[in-house]
Amino acid sequence: MKALQHFNTITKHKILVMKECFRVGLYRQGLLHDLSKYSPSEFLVGCRYYQGTRSPNNAEREDRGYSSAWLHHKGRNKHHYEYWIDYSGDGERMLAGMKMPVRYVVEMFLDRIAASRVYKGDAYKDSDPLEYYLGGKAGDMMHPETRALLEKLLYMLAEQGEERTYRYIRQQVLRHRGRRRSYSG
Repeated sequence: MKALQHFNTITKHKILVMKECFRVGLYRQGLLHDLSKYSPSEFLVGCRYYQGTRSPNNAEREDRGYSSAWLHHKGRNKHHYEYWIDYSGDGERMLAGMKMPVRYVVEMFLDRIAASRVYKGDAYKDSDPLEYYLGGKAGDMMHPETRALLEKLLYMLAEQGEERTYRYIRQQVLRHRGRRRSYSG
Protein backbone atom coordinates (compact mmCIF):
# COMPACT_ATOMS: atom_id res chain seq x y z
CA MET A 1 0.00 0.00 0.00
CA LYS A 2 2.80 2.45 0.84
CA ALA A 3 4.34 1.84 -2.60
CA LEU A 4 1.18 2.91 -4.38
CA GLN A 5 0.72 5.93 -2.10
CA HIS A 6 4.34 6.99 -2.59
CA PHE A 7 4.06 6.51 -6.37
CA ASN A 8 0.90 8.64 -6.41
CA THR A 9 2.55 11.38 -4.33
CA ILE A 10 5.71 11.67 -6.43
CA THR A 11 3.72 11.47 -9.65
CA LYS A 12 1.32 14.19 -8.48
CA HIS A 13 4.34 16.34 -7.59
CA LYS A 14 6.03 15.67 -10.92
CA ILE A 15 2.89 16.55 -12.88
CA LEU A 16 2.42 19.77 -10.90
CA VAL A 17 6.02 20.85 -11.56
CA MET A 18 5.62 19.93 -15.23
CA LYS A 19 2.51 22.10 -15.57
CA GLU A 20 4.21 25.02 -13.82
CA CYS A 21 7.34 24.66 -15.98
CA PHE A 22 5.16 24.67 -19.10
CA ARG A 23 3.50 27.90 -17.92
CA VAL A 24 6.84 29.70 -17.93
CA GLY A 25 8.24 28.04 -21.07
CA LEU A 26 10.55 25.41 -19.51
CA TYR A 27 9.14 22.47 -21.47
CA ARG A 28 12.12 20.11 -21.39
CA GLN A 29 12.68 20.65 -17.67
CA GLY A 30 9.02 20.06 -17.02
CA LEU A 31 9.14 16.71 -18.79
CA LEU A 32 12.37 15.57 -17.15
CA HIS A 33 11.75 16.90 -13.64
CA ASP A 34 12.54 14.41 -10.84
CA LEU A 35 12.72 11.29 -12.99
CA SER A 36 15.32 9.90 -10.55
CA LYS A 37 12.55 9.53 -7.94
CA TYR A 38 11.38 6.48 -9.88
CA SER A 39 14.81 4.79 -9.69
CA PRO A 40 15.17 1.96 -7.14
CA SER A 41 17.67 4.02 -5.09
CA GLU A 42 15.06 6.64 -4.36
CA PHE A 43 11.72 4.91 -4.89
CA LEU A 44 12.27 1.97 -2.53
CA VAL A 45 13.50 4.23 0.27
CA GLY A 46 10.56 6.55 -0.36
CA CYS A 47 8.15 3.61 0.02
CA ARG A 48 9.78 2.51 3.26
CA TYR A 49 9.63 5.97 4.85
CA TYR A 50 6.42 7.21 3.25
CA GLN A 51 4.15 9.23 5.56
CA GLY A 52 2.13 11.34 3.14
CA THR A 53 2.55 14.61 5.02
CA ARG A 54 6.22 15.34 4.35
CA SER A 55 9.20 14.10 2.39
CA PRO A 56 10.21 10.52 3.20
CA ASN A 57 13.82 11.76 2.99
CA ASN A 58 13.33 13.59 6.28
CA ALA A 59 12.08 10.42 7.96
CA GLU A 60 15.01 8.40 6.59
CA ARG A 61 17.41 11.11 7.80
CA GLU A 62 15.90 10.95 11.29
CA ASP A 63 16.15 7.16 11.34
CA ARG A 64 19.61 6.67 9.81
CA GLY A 65 21.34 9.98 10.39
CA TYR A 66 21.41 10.69 6.63
CA SER A 67 19.20 10.15 3.62
CA SER A 68 20.60 7.86 0.94
CA ALA A 69 17.67 8.76 -1.32
CA TRP A 70 18.41 12.48 -0.98
CA LEU A 71 22.12 12.01 -1.64
CA HIS A 72 21.20 10.16 -4.83
CA HIS A 73 18.54 12.71 -5.80
CA LYS A 74 20.49 15.92 -5.32
CA GLY A 75 23.42 14.60 -7.34
CA ARG A 76 21.22 14.02 -10.39
CA ASN A 77 18.85 16.99 -10.42
CA LYS A 78 20.21 20.41 -11.34
CA HIS A 79 17.25 22.28 -9.84
CA HIS A 80 18.62 21.59 -6.35
CA TYR A 81 21.21 24.09 -5.18
CA GLU A 82 23.06 21.23 -3.46
CA TYR A 83 23.90 19.87 -6.93
CA TRP A 84 25.94 23.06 -7.45
CA ILE A 85 28.13 22.81 -4.34
CA ASP A 86 31.80 22.52 -5.24
CA TYR A 87 35.18 23.64 -4.02
CA SER A 88 35.41 27.42 -4.15
CA GLY A 89 37.69 29.02 -6.68
CA ASP A 90 39.31 31.31 -4.12
CA GLY A 91 42.15 28.91 -3.38
CA GLU A 92 40.98 27.92 0.10
CA ARG A 93 39.55 24.54 -1.03
CA MET A 94 36.38 25.13 0.96
CA LEU A 95 33.00 23.98 -0.25
CA ALA A 96 30.77 26.74 -1.58
CA GLY A 97 27.61 27.16 -3.61
CA MET A 98 28.15 27.89 -7.28
CA LYS A 99 25.88 30.25 -9.20
CA MET A 100 23.04 28.27 -10.74
CA PRO A 101 21.82 28.86 -14.29
CA VAL A 102 18.61 30.90 -14.19
CA ARG A 103 16.42 28.15 -15.65
CA TYR A 104 17.32 25.83 -12.75
CA VAL A 105 16.63 28.53 -10.17
CA VAL A 106 13.18 28.94 -11.70
CA GLU A 107 12.65 25.17 -11.64
CA MET A 108 13.74 25.13 -7.97
CA PHE A 109 11.17 27.85 -7.25
CA LEU A 110 8.42 25.91 -9.07
CA ASP A 111 9.48 22.71 -7.28
CA ARG A 112 8.90 24.42 -3.93
CA ILE A 113 5.44 25.53 -5.01
CA ALA A 114 4.50 22.02 -6.14
CA ALA A 115 5.84 20.40 -2.96
CA SER A 116 3.84 22.84 -0.84
CA ARG A 117 0.71 22.12 -2.88
CA VAL A 118 1.14 18.36 -2.54
CA TYR A 119 1.69 18.41 1.23
CA LYS A 120 -0.73 21.26 2.07
CA GLY A 121 -3.53 20.19 -0.27
CA ASP A 122 -6.55 22.49 -0.26
CA ALA A 123 -5.01 24.54 2.55
CA TYR A 124 -2.20 25.76 0.21
CA LYS A 125 -1.52 29.52 0.16
CA ASP A 126 0.93 31.44 -2.03
CA SER A 127 2.92 32.25 1.13
CA ASP A 128 3.54 28.56 1.97
CA PRO A 129 6.67 28.07 -0.21
CA LEU A 130 8.25 31.15 1.38
CA GLU A 131 7.35 30.02 4.90
CA TYR A 132 8.86 26.58 4.27
CA TYR A 133 12.02 28.17 2.86
CA LEU A 134 12.38 30.57 5.79
CA GLY A 135 12.00 27.65 8.22
CA GLY A 136 14.96 25.83 6.67
CA LYS A 137 18.68 26.40 6.40
CA ALA A 138 18.96 26.63 2.61
CA GLY A 139 20.63 30.02 2.44
CA ASP A 140 23.88 29.00 4.10
CA MET A 141 25.41 27.07 1.19
CA MET A 142 23.54 28.68 -1.70
CA HIS A 143 25.41 31.10 -3.97
CA PRO A 144 24.39 34.65 -2.96
CA GLU A 145 22.98 35.53 -6.40
CA THR A 146 21.08 32.24 -6.59
CA ARG A 147 19.66 32.85 -3.11
CA ALA A 148 18.71 36.44 -4.04
CA LEU A 149 16.74 35.36 -7.12
CA LEU A 150 15.00 32.50 -5.31
CA GLU A 151 14.04 34.77 -2.42
CA LYS A 152 12.86 37.51 -4.78
CA LEU A 153 10.53 35.03 -6.49
CA LEU A 154 9.30 33.53 -3.20
CA TYR A 155 8.52 36.96 -1.73
CA MET A 156 6.90 38.10 -4.98
CA LEU A 157 4.68 35.00 -4.98
CA ALA A 158 3.67 35.55 -1.33
CA GLU A 159 2.99 39.27 -1.76
CA GLN A 160 1.79 39.65 -5.37
CA GLY A 161 0.45 36.23 -6.30
CA GLU A 162 1.10 33.58 -8.87
CA GLU A 163 0.00 35.32 -12.09
CA ARG A 164 2.17 38.38 -11.56
CA THR A 165 5.17 36.29 -10.47
CA TYR A 166 4.91 33.93 -13.45
CA ARG A 167 4.57 36.88 -15.83
CA TYR A 168 7.72 38.39 -14.30
CA ILE A 169 9.55 35.06 -14.74
CA ARG A 170 8.52 34.80 -18.41
CA GLN A 171 9.14 38.44 -19.30
CA GLN A 172 12.15 39.31 -17.17
CA VAL A 173 13.93 36.32 -15.66
CA LEU A 174 13.87 33.88 -18.59
CA ARG A 175 13.76 36.44 -21.39
CA HIS A 176 17.49 36.39 -22.07
CA ARG A 177 18.11 32.72 -21.24
CA GLY A 178 20.74 32.23 -23.92
CA ARG A 179 23.00 34.98 -22.60
CA ARG A 180 25.02 34.84 -19.42
CA ARG A 181 23.69 37.64 -17.29
CA SER A 182 23.02 38.83 -13.81
CA TYR A 183 19.91 37.69 -11.99
CA SER A 184 18.85 41.24 -11.22
CA GLY A 185 16.53 41.07 -14.25
